[in-house]
Amino acid sequence: MRVSQTNLAGDLLLDLERSGDGPLHERVKRALRSAIRAGRIEVGTALPPSRQLAADLGCSRWAVTEAYGQLVAEGYLEARSGSATRVRWSNATDTDVGRPAAGPAPAARFDLAPGLPDLRAFPRRRWADAVRAQVSNAAFTEFGYPPAGGHPRLRRLLAGYLGRSRGVATAPQDVTVCASVTDGVRRMCRALRAEGITAVGCEEPGWTRLREVIRAAGLEPVPVRVDGGGLCVDDLAGQPGLRAVLTAPAHQFPLGTVLVPERRATLLDWARRVDGVVLEDDYDAEFRYDRRPVAAVQGMDPSRVVLFKSLSKTLSPALGIGWIVAPPRWTQRLHRADLVAAQPSVLDQLAFAALLESGGYDRQLRSCRQRYRLRRDTLVQALAEQLPGAPVSGVAAGLHLILRLPADVDSAAVVRAAAARSLRVADLAAYHATEDHADHGLVLGYGNLADNGLHEAVRRLREAIGTSR
Repeated sequence: MRVSQTNLAGDLLLDLERSGDGPLHERVKRALRSAIRAGRIEVGTALPPSRQLAADLGCSRWAVTEAYGQLVAEGYLEARSGSATRVRWSNATDTDVGRPAAGPAPAARFDLAPGLPDLRAFPRRRWADAVRAQVSNAAFTEFGYPPAGGHPRLRRLLAGYLGRSRGVATAPQDVTVCASVTDGVRRMCRALRAEGITAVGCEEPGWTRLREVIRAAGLEPVPVRVDGGGLCVDDLAGQPGLRAVLTAPAHQFPLGTVLVPERRATLLDWARRVDGVVLEDDYDAEFRYDRRPVAAVQGMDPSRVVLFKSLSKTLSPALGIGWIVAPPRWTQRLHRADLVAAQPSVLDQLAFAALLESGGYDRQLRSCRQRYRLRRDTLVQALAEQLPGAPVSGVAAGLHLILRLPADVDSAAVVRAAAARSLRVADLAAYHATEDHADHGLVLGYGNLADNGLHEAVRRLREAIGTSR
């Protein structure tokens, strides 16, 4: 029997009207027994003290103690001296005994899957201090409902930060705080649909989740090829009626390419020509190791570009903080199209604002940039030593790279073989929306890989590849 002081039935809803006629203690007993047998009160739960339950039910304490005593005698409850009365009976069948509880699959010991930063490096103390300071010092008015679009202080600081770090040109009122890039794209799709736009160009290959969000919003995701120079902008001309395109120009996922300058200009020319809009996913743009990060496309034409960003790749996806930078006309449409959009906690918004204002966020990024650069270099070297026939591609940036596999290796089989060795990797083919591709390899993320496990992870990967030929 589970015994936990936190598993307390402090408020217990019993319907004495439905428990039949007879003395009050009998009705209390039947109501309790019914709640236990229905599973509303789980095994191990501590029942309220008899005086408390009697006050809640409006009856005498004797009626409750008598009901408790009878249920103890029947085996439904267990009473110990000096301890609470707890539920003893469970409706679990014999076939459930020894069956493991349902739940998520155990985490792999070695995480080479893309999509996560180094969760071990989350600035726990700095974040806790920032939240504590807001709870202690914020005006009482801050504890009401959050302002539409996000807290004004965070929007103002984000506008300044994005201007100096990413070359973004915006005003605080055109920054909208959201929960994530996925949430931001979902909101924008609703605004696009309200304006009569029915399709969005999507990089091929690209993030599967964003394609699903676009489709769920009632828009058609249209594949647009990506090559070594980024999005193949010339292909947009072959899509009549297309007026919106989603791209990650600073560091494309999964191929790891950067949109070359001439295509940036051509992309904006296309948007002006069709009266369209570019949705810019500023995916892990802060992490460039061979040179300074390229500026956001948004700064080249703020009237035609909507930029999306979150803390998922810089701090943690658990924070649920992101933002949308849109032209004024699209900001208004965003708010009209999603009047009930949820926001991150005001206290979390203010805590992040404090990190921005103090320089703590910049220091965290510098520390992570150094860590990821060294980790990437070590991973590339280990792959070259243990898998010399599998070249690496993608610019020196971000939190992932591409490992190209020999033609006689089944990439899907490698993923399964790696999982059997407690190693997570991703199949490059899984990020394609069409079958018309020749990509053959793995996407290896090194953001959430512990440094001391890197060489062992590569060794296990080599074994998985060897068994998948």
